[in-house]
Amino acid sequence: MPRRNTGARLRFLDKRGCYYIVWTEGGRSRERSTRTTDRQQAEIALAEFINIRSRDAGPRDPTQVLVTDVLADYAEEHAQETAAPWRIAAAVKPLVEFWQGRTVQDVSRETCKAYMRLRKRAAGTVRRELGVLRAAINHGHRNGRLTRIVAVHLPNKPEPRDRWLTRSEASALLRAALAEPRVRLHLPLFILLGLYTGARKEAILSLRWSQIDLAGGRIDYNTPGARRTNKRRARIPIPAKLLGHLRRARKRGVELGFVVNENGKRLGDIKRGFASACKRAGLDDVSPHTLRHTCATWLMQRGVPMWDAAGFLGMSRETLERVYGHHHPDYLKSAAEAFG
Repeated sequence: MPRRNTGARLRFLDKRGCYYIVWTEGGRSRERSTRTTDRQQAEIALAEFINIRSRDAGPRDPTQVLVTDVLADYAEEHAQETAAPWRIAAAVKPLVEFWQGRTVQDVSRETCKAYMRLRKRAAGTVRRELGVLRAAINHGHRNGRLTRIVAVHLPNKPEPRDRWLTRSEASALLRAALAEPRVRLHLPLFILLGLYTGARKEAILSLRWSQIDLAGGRIDYNTPGARRTNKRRARIPIPAKLLGHLRRARKRGVELGFVVNENGKRLGDIKRGFASACKRAGLDDVSPHTLRHTCATWLMQRGVPMWDAAGFLGMSRETLERVYGHHHPDYLKSAAEAFG
């Protein structure tokens, strides 16, 4: 039976060393930090909190809406509609810790920079997290909870990484994966799929045998019934060097089973086994996503036309040209030849 809704009250949480506003809403326990150990200041924060939440329903000014509320609404109402709700949950957690007790009006260039300094994470990570905050505020405005949008300052987008594997590095990584008994039946196949199809980690881990046509020589990375996202998945011919490995792996699998699996079960992630193989192979600054960079780079180095390579990788031609185009043998060639 769900808990009865209760009004907000103060509670001192020893493990966090300050007063918290706690209440029950919709059968769920909620809490908000007052950011103070002073009882009088905590009571003032409680009064402001009650005042904000007791306003009439409908669009409210950003000064009357808590950041943590728009984040909670966004996570509950939108996250489940996405392909990877856990990504939103992972971003919301540190955002809630920083913005506890603050209103949407408190979101400014200065407070966003303070968040960046406090997080002490890579610019790309902070940018993704603040992007979730911006999306949550926009969500609140679209759904009639905010009278206006407040701008969220994002750090500059980091330069794309140019780390890719040489042929000898790729061979060393495969040998290292094969040398480890615990992962030798699934990690080498994951690496081969990444190198020869350029698919993202999640696309490979969710790939089932029903999506592979060994007779026709094609792979469809689009999971049937799954929601389409901006991270497009390709339907491609199987490269000749990969086809034999897939045929041998198919003899160990079942028709509807996952291609990359451990004892027939889908792998939750592959980061630990992959990192161990990289360490044994002596490779630095390499992650599963490096396999996609490598595939794109190899295609460019072989002189594959931009349109074909972009379709094979499931990315836009503009992105391919911007990030990987300088590896193509014809890159800026006509400009250089113009000088005779």
